[in-house]
Order: sequence, then structure tokens, then C-alpha cells
Amino acid sequence: MAGYVGVFVSDTWLQSQFTQVELRRLKSHFNAMKRENGDLMLADLPSKMARIKHVGENLTEQERESFLRDSYKSLEEDVDFELFLQVYLKIQAHAAARMGNTAKSSSAFVKSATSTLLHTISESEKASYVAHINSYLADDEFLKKYLPIDPLTNDLFEVSKDGVLICKLINVAVPGTIDERAINMKRMLNPWERNENHTLCLNSAKAIGCTLVNIGTQDFIEGRRHLVLGVISQIIKIQLLADLNLKKTPQLLELVDDNKDAEELMSLPPEKILLRWMNFQLKKAKYEKIVTNFSSDIKDAEAYAHLLNVLAPEYINPTTLTVKEHLERAKLVLDHADRMGCKRYLTAKDIVEGSPNLNLAFVAHIFQHRNGLSTQTKEISFLEISPDEAQMSREERAFRFWINSLGNSSYIDNVFEDLRNGWLLLETLDKVSPGIVNWKIATKPPIKMPFRKVENCNQVVKIGKQLKFSLVNIAGNDIVQGNKKLILAYLWQLMRCNMLQLLKNLRFHSNGKEITDADILEWSNSKVRNSGSKSRMASFKDKSLSDGIFFLELLSAVHPRAVNWSLVTKGETEEQKKMNATYIISIARKLGCSIFLLPEDLIEVNQKMMLTLTASIMYWHLKQPMEDQISISDSDSSSVDTISTSTLDDTASECSMDDNSNR
Repeated sequence: MAGYVGVFVSDTWLQSQFTQVELRRLKSHFNAMKRENGDLMLADLPSKMARIKHVGENLTEQERESFLRDSYKSLEEDVDFELFLQVYLKIQAHAAARMGNTAKSSSAFVKSATSTLLHTISESEKASYVAHINSYLADDEFLKKYLPIDPLTNDLFEVSKDGVLICKLINVAVPGTIDERAINMKRMLNPWERNENHTLCLNSAKAIGCTLVNIGTQDFIEGRRHLVLGVISQIIKIQLLADLNLKKTPQLLELVDDNKDAEELMSLPPEKILLRWMNFQLKKAKYEKIVTNFSSDIKDAEAYAHLLNVLAPEYINPTTLTVKEHLERAKLVLDHADRMGCKRYLTAKDIVEGSPNLNLAFVAHIFQHRNGLSTQTKEISFLEISPDEAQMSREERAFRFWINSLGNSSYIDNVFEDLRNGWLLLETLDKVSPGIVNWKIATKPPIKMPFRKVENCNQVVKIGKQLKFSLVNIAGNDIVQGNKKLILAYLWQLMRCNMLQLLKNLRFHSNGKEITDADILEWSNSKVRNSGSKSRMASFKDKSLSDGIFFLELLSAVHPRAVNWSLVTKGETEEQKKMNATYIISIARKLGCSIFLLPEDLIEVNQKMMLTLTASIMYWHLKQPMEDQISISDSDSSSVDTISTSTLDDTASECSMDDNSNR
């Protein structure tokens, strides 16, 4: 592949244990650790490796440290990348062996065709997700020939190979995310069509909040079961937790006493709200313990017994709380749940073993089915939002999902709360401009001293100015205080900077000149004009864009097969505009654009999102010849010439956006 650079490891056996994708991911982790620590020793790894998937999830820090002490004479040894890889392999094998010993009947070891690393999948989780898919997609016209899937086989992974099932599942989780007109649906798909479906489902999964770092279309093609199951589990989790917010379920206000507490509740992640709801109901049952997780705190099934007794007292079994065996009590709890009409997401054994994913799914389903909250809702002023606040909410969502897509150390649920200590902003800045953060003066969470948060945020502002952001009258303390408008203004400039930097890196003929908004505008108009259309975008806030026709013509110009014009409406009514908008977003994602806007952003012509969409299409188009990722048909050969010979107006104004006119 042209332009492809692998990660070199001198030990050939060690090199053979990883794919290049895995090596690049681990190299990124290793470099981040070095930046934070300077000198990296074996003693640092037990805590540092917590952020690495499959290692951090399956062993505690104490278990990792104990294993290293048993494996190496001294933990004061300096760690280079090859030693880091050796440690990673040993710890992962140790974690896999431990999981195999404790749950042999519910786990399977998967050996990838391209890697000797062992990955586990939970047979209980697979069976639960298969049951969910069989239930929610049973009536789907296209999938009915494949459903129901047998949970005792690997049919789930075979059916997932064409990408259609994952796309459909995303639409169940967040209806309307994918325009089904963009999905390639026929009995036999060629590799190109299958790859398009995978690209569409992965970009759409990121757009609804899934974290999919280092997961690509090839993982679906190769049938990497642990990765496919990981994507499915995240999508189902998003669906099950969708109602755990005050907009969808205003009755949740019953959990708090006043407006201040309600604002705090709104900022909590759905899992935390679910725990608060569960403890609220348990308090009614006079249950004295506080449930803090969906694992160890519910292993004895007592909390479940009390919860269901409160929610569905008509099905109480007096023996549930008197039996001594935890497994027997768990069975009685599930009988109670069945009688009240709740689908099972787990077995009695899963409860006793404390399976966190399945217990979370079980409690979330109970909440959806019967939450036990009052039907009377409190009148509360801040739940009524203005059009400006609605746009602010959409922008917060877009920036949040974009940041989560970068694979930082923590997942964020609310940018106004989760970025206030500055750490994740510093991580994001380091992703956008590697090496720009001075980690020696940064403080990693948990941060007890408030001034340390201010120090982190001061560096965030300083770096922003270094990147030529417009930050008039913005100080680090504004971020610490959670100033919404200022945080959104900073994130917009950071997201825009990232896109412009990506474009600049592709512009091998630009001699290092900066890409501007005016360049992107001119490029898009030039592509549409050269395709023979008279459509034109005057600016990124041109109201004529609301019908979607210009962007459909742009997508067709960069890839003639992309748009099926028989499916396009005239965009005259609001309904037609929405149909075109959803089609545009899905087509762009299907091509490979990672975008986070909503149809409303297109219809209302949100100029920030218009720029993001246009830049994403431009980035996708310009990078194709460099990476040689697609075969371009004869009908698209003119596009190749345009890519190599186009000369954007680098002398145009620095920025066409009103928001940045004072740069």
C-alpha cells in the first residue's frame, strides 16, 4: 500500500506476534507513557497498562504488579519498546489463563489468523446479544432469512460479515442514524460493497458514541469475534441506556430534591443514573447496602430480590430472601423477572459471577420495562430549552463523540463536566498536534488540589493560543468552572484545527502552506462545477444548502457511483430536506468520512458542521491516491487528474467564518 509505514521491531519472533495495526496501537500507548514519565521502568507498567484494552480490563493493578514481580528479578529495569511488547504478551497470556480457569464453561479462546494473541469472548454475553438481536430484528424483511441466529454456534459472526446486521442494529439503538437507502443489501455482495457496509457501520457506530479505536473493516472480514462482539455490545448498551436522561424520562427528577441536584443528575453518565435509580428503589425496600457497581455488589442477588419486590410486589416469592445459596436466590430472582415480563439478559450463574456487562443490561431492561417512578413530573424551568440551547446541545454531542473517537484514556459523557480538570483536553491536543503538550507540568487525575486543575487548563489555553485559536478573554479557570460557551468555542477550533492539519498533511504540493476555510469552499465549488453542475455554495452558512442538493452533487463529483439519484428528493419540504440530509450523512460515512453531525445541522445550515462535512469529504477524496485504498473506475478517472493537479487558492483569506474573524 502506497504511503504505508510499519512499526519496526528487530526481534523477528516478537514482530510476528502482532499485526501492524496492533503494533501501531501499542507503539502509541508506549510513546504516551514515555511522554508522561520520561524514563519508563518495569515498576511503572502495572499502573500505566490499565489504559490498554484486554490488559487493564481483565487484571487489577495489584495482580499485574504481582505477576511482574514473579516474572522479573528487578522492576527497576528500563523499558524499551521491545521489552514493553514482551511484558504485554506475558500479561495478556496470564489474564487469558486466569479467565480460562475461572470460567471455562462460559469463555472461548480465539486465535486470530493474523495474530497469536489470545482473546476471550464470553459465551454468556454472546448468547445474550444473540437473543437481543433475534428479538429486535425478527421482523426485518432483509434479515428474516438469517434469523433467528443460534447462540450455540458462531453464526452471529458469519451473518455480521456483510455489515448489514450491524447497520440495522445501530438503527434499532438510535433510530434514523443510518439511511437504509445507503446500505448495500442483496444476497451476494462483492468485496467492494461489503467493505462499504463495514465502513458505514463503523463510522455510524462512532457517531452514536461507540469507541472503536483500532477496529477496521478487515476485522469484520477476518471474523475477529472478540472485536465484532465488542462493537455489538457497545451498540446494545447505547440502546438499553437511551432512556436514562431527563429529556427522555423526566420522571427521573423524583431522584433529586432541588434544581441544583437535577443539574448534577443531568451531567451524570447513564450508568451512574441507573445506579442512583436502583438505590432509590432499594431505599424503599429498607435495603441497607448501597449498590456501587454491577458486579461484586449484586453477586448475592439480594439487591435484585429487594428491587423486584418493590417494582413488582404482585410476583413476590417469600423464599427468595430466605434461601442461603446465592445461585438458588439468583434463579428465583430471574423467575420473578420473567413473571413481570422482563427479557433475560443473563443467567443465574452470570449474577453470581458478577458479569458487569450482562448485569448492566439486565437492570437497564428492568428500568425500561418498569421504572417504578411517579407518572407525575415536576415542572422545572431548565428542561425547557431554547433553539440556541438545542444547537449548543447538538454541538456538545458532536464534540463529545469526536473526542471519544480519538481513543483517549477515559470516555467522556459530558464535555462541560468531564473536561474541567484539563487532562483529557491535553490528551486531545496531543493527538491533534503530537508533542505539543508539556506533560512534566501536567497533573493526571484524580486531582485533589483545585489549583492543579487550573494549571492543566492554563496549559490548554496556552497551547490554543500557540495554535492560533481565537481565545480573547479566556483563561484556564473558565474551563475549570465549566463555562459552556467558552468550552464549545475552544472545542470547535480544536476540531477545525485537526481537520485542517489532516488536509495540510495530504497537500504534498502545497509546500507547507496552511489550508484555509476559503480553500475548502473553493475546492468544493470547483469539484461540483467541473462535474457539470451549476450548483454553488456561497459560504458555509448559505441557506440554499438546506435542501442537500449541493452536497449530494459534491459526493457524486468525488465518487460518481456514490449517489443513487433516483432516491433523491427535490428538498422542497421539511420532510424532503430531512430525507436528503440523512442520505448525505450516510453516503459520506459509507465512503469513509468520520463525521458527527445530525440531519438537523444540515437542514438548519449550522455553518460549523457544514465546514466539517465539506472538509471531511475533501480529506477523503484527496487521500485516496496516496493510500491506494480503492479501485477507481474508468468513469472516475477524471477525479484522479483533479486530485493531482488541482491548485487551491492558498492566498485566499485566512478564514471565512464569522466566529474566527478576529484571528
